[in-house]
Amino acid sequence: MTQDFILPDIGEGIVECEVVEWLVAEGDAVKEDQPICDVMTDKALVQIPAVHTGVISKLYYQKGDIAKVHAPLFAMTIEGVTASQPTEQVGQQDETNSTETQLEDFILPDIGEGIVECEIVEWLVEEGQTIAEDQAVCDVMTDKALVQIPAKHHGIVERLYYQKGDIAKVHSPLFQMRIAGNGPVTELKVDITPVVVAGNPSTMASSAVKAPVATGKAVASPAVRRRARELDVNLSEVPGTGKNGRIYKEDVERYLQGAHSSGDVTTTSVAQVQNAATVTTAHTRVEPIRGIKAAMAKQMVASVSTIPHFTFSDEIDLTDIIALRQSLKAEYQAQDIKLTMMPFFVKALSLAITEFPVLNSQVNDECTELTYFSDHNIGMAVDSKIGLLVPNIKQCQTKSIVDVAKEITRLTNAAREGRVAPDDLKGGTISISNIGAIGGTTATPIINKPEVAIVALGKVQHLPRFDAQGNVVSRAIMQVSWSGDHRVIDGGTIARFNNLWKAYLEQPSKMLMAMS
Repeated sequence: MTQDFILPDIGEGIVECEVVEWLVAEGDAVKEDQPICDVMTDKALVQIPAVHTGVISKLYYQKGDIAKVHAPLFAMTIEGVTASQPTEQVGQQDETNSTETQLEDFILPDIGEGIVECEIVEWLVEEGQTIAEDQAVCDVMTDKALVQIPAKHHGIVERLYYQKGDIAKVHSPLFQMRIAGNGPVTELKVDITPVVVAGNPSTMASSAVKAPVATGKAVASPAVRRRARELDVNLSEVPGTGKNGRIYKEDVERYLQGAHSSGDVTTTSVAQVQNAATVTTAHTRVEPIRGIKAAMAKQMVASVSTIPHFTFSDEIDLTDIIALRQSLKAEYQAQDIKLTMMPFFVKALSLAITEFPVLNSQVNDECTELTYFSDHNIGMAVDSKIGLLVPNIKQCQTKSIVDVAKEITRLTNAAREGRVAPDDLKGGTISISNIGAIGGTTATPIINKPEVAIVALGKVQHLPRFDAQGNVVSRAIMQVSWSGDHRVIDGGTIARFNNLWKAYLEQPSKMLMAMS
C-alpha cells in the first residue's frame, strides 16, 4: 500500500519549512526511523525520519522548496502491505519484467509567497515527448519573477493543460505525464560525470557528453537562456555539466572562451560580448530570504531591539599558547584529533565562567529573573553552506581540551554540511564568533539571544611589543571584542571576566593548574 507522510507540527507556531536536503531518492528502500530529509524552520534545522519500513515512491518537493505543515511531504510503499494496482498498465506484466506505467498530473506548487496564478510564457516540451527527471518543462511568469518548472519523473508528456499565454492556477494540474515503471521507458540516462567544486558543477570529468534522451531543447534556466542570447551563443551547441545535461552560465562562458581561443569568435561577436557585459552589469537580482537566513534575520532584530548591548575590547598575547599547541599538534594528529586554537579558547572561557557565573546566565523577557546555568554550553558561530549556524559544545566544564577538540571537529564538519542536529543548536549559554579566521581585527558582535554575552575573535597578528627588559620583540597578538547584556552585566564585571580568561590564554600553565 502506498501512503503519504503528512508533515507534522514541528514547532509551536510553525506552518511551513524549507526542504534543505533529501537524504533519500525515489525508489530507495528505507527502514523505520531512517532519516528521510532535513528541513529548516525559522527556529531550527529538523530531521524527518521514516515511520515505516518500505520504498520511497514519491518526493513531493524539491530541495529548496517550501513545505507546508499538515500537507504530504513524501509517499512510500509500506513493506508487507499489498499495493494497489497502478492507474494504467501498458503491455503484459510478469514477475521478471514489469512494464507498468501510470498517469499522473503535475500540480503547480506554491511558487512564491502570495502567488496564486502565473502566465505560461513558453512550453519547452510537447505532448508525446519523452522527457527526463529534472528536465525543464515550461517557463512561467508571476507578478514577481520568471520561474522554470522542472519534471519530477522520467516519462512521457501526455497532456498540456494550458496554452502559451494562458493563466495557470496554483494547486491546479499543469500537465500530465505517463510515469515509467520498470519497463524500457525508464532507461533515460545521461552520460555526464561533472566534477563538483564548492557545490557547483565545474569542469567535466569525461569528454563524452551526451544530451538527455529526446529532450528536444537545451535544458537551461531563463537566466542562462537570456545570457546566451546576450552573447549570441546557440545553447544546443553548449555541453551542459548539470544533471540531465542542464546548462549553467559557467558552461556558456566556458564554451565561448573555447571558441575564442580556437579563433572561432569574430570581431563582431567580441563586440557583442562586450556590449552584453555592459548590459549585465546594470542588471539587478532579487532572491527571497528563507531558511536559516530568515531565522538569523529575526534573531538579530530581536536581540538588538530588546538587549542593551555593552561593548568591550582588549588584546591577548597568544605567543606561548600557540607554541604549546604547535608542540602537541603532531601527537594528536596521529590520533586523528584536530587540535586547533579553538579548544583552548573554549576551555579557558569555561574556566573563567566558573569564577563569573553571571556570564553563563539568562534573563527573562520581563527582566525580573536571572537564571544561572551549571552547564557551560559554549556556542561557536560557523559559516555553513546554508548560512550562519551556532552549534554549541555541551558541558564544557566537564570536558578536557582534547574532548572539546573532538566535539568542535564534529560540530564544525556537520555545520559546514548544513546537517547539524537540532539538539546541537539548542541550549547554548554563551557564544564565540571566530571572525578572525576570515579576516579583520575587531567587531561588534550581536548577542545570541537569550544569552547575555558573546565574544568575537580577531585574526592573529605578529606585532612588536616590549618585553620585561624593555626590548622590542615580536608577539602573536589577537584582538577580542565582547558584547554584553547591560541589564545584567556591567563594565567592571566583563572587564574582570575578560582579564581572567586572558590570563588563562597568556599563561597556559595557569590554565592547566585550574583544570586539575
